[in-house]
Amino acid sequence: MNRFILNETSYHGAGAINAIADEAKGRGFKKALVCSDPDLIKFGLTKKVTDILDNAGLAYEIFSDIKPNPTIENVQAGVEAIKAAGADYIIAIGGGSSMDTAKAIGIIITNPEFADVRSLEGVADTKNKCVPIFAVPTTAGTAAEVTINYVITDVEKNRKMVCVDPHDIPVVAFVDPDMTETMPKGLTAATGMDALTHAIEGYITKGAWELSDMFHLKAIEIIARSLRGAVENTKEGRADMALGQYVAGMGFSNVGLGIVHSMAHPLGALYDTPHGVANAIILPTVMEYNAEATGEKYREIARAMGVKGVDDMTQEEYRKAAIDAVKQLSVDVGIPADLKEIVKAEDIPFLAQSAYDDACRPGNPKDTSVEDITALYNSLM
Repeated sequence: MNRFILNETSYHGAGAINAIADEAKGRGFKKALVCSDPDLIKFGLTKKVTDILDNAGLAYEIFSDIKPNPTIENVQAGVEAIKAAGADYIIAIGGGSSMDTAKAIGIIITNPEFADVRSLEGVADTKNKCVPIFAVPTTAGTAAEVTINYVITDVEKNRKMVCVDPHDIPVVAFVDPDMTETMPKGLTAATGMDALTHAIEGYITKGAWELSDMFHLKAIEIIARSLRGAVENTKEGRADMALGQYVAGMGFSNVGLGIVHSMAHPLGALYDTPHGVANAIILPTVMEYNAEATGEKYREIARAMGVKGVDDMTQEEYRKAAIDAVKQLSVDVGIPADLKEIVKAEDIPFLAQSAYDDACRPGNPKDTSVEDITALYNSLM
């Protein structure tokens, strides 16, 4: 038996955020806790949403104690903020950081027995749906607005906790490409490659099946054709990436990921490496490692990436073509080629063990070991 969970409702396209007021009023909500990071407030993106609330006479308070890799402390502060505000729903504005923080806050409020944030790691046995969340992505990458996953950093232990909970999915997503227009090129590239990693890992993970394959292949196709344009800030590129990353999220949220994410998570925890950058650097190397366990799937990845003539290629040729296409896209959008400027050699044993212990690792199509992961990190140095 396979289970598939998606949002109740999602709005797509330019101006999608204008539906926020009607959704809030229609659901009888009284006051929002607006979760948004300091940069989004500084650059006026948060105001685009709060202006809509103001014009509709809807009450809210802003919570912005959110780091790029949100911490246990950020979540704890948010729990106190929503209690103090008396809010009955959350509007999460931002990338994965704001949305992940909002999910953890919302779960703890309705499941107070999980007040210890560390108890949420893995698949937590929560009983109640979280505080209703409206998700407004400002990046085109994490798809946190449509997933049942969130990631919180345990600073004390230098590790990221992957949390999986069907009760945390936002009730409404407002996927408005206009909200991504101010993203700088580097962040656009990194979040876009994160989305591509979601699509590729979700397509080849052990849990993949026909329904998830449909989403992942379409996501690869959309991202491959649009990420370069999004980096150049074209309207078409932004719109397509907003959709492509969402479609990828619809798939991987339901079937899991693999060791690209397992290896990226500790880099974010230890070095504060942007998650998309880490994924983009690691993805081609792990694709090479996993190739033997993927059957004919790399042929379809190559096709979705825009490679011509794949039906006339041998298995070795189409596997190489798929990996080369991913490498070329990464180069074209300015992603570093290796981890030399990020990883310290003496940290690799810790990184490898952390990656092996990560919740994404069991979904990898090829069974792995700490020694294998160590070798992969070393090859990227």
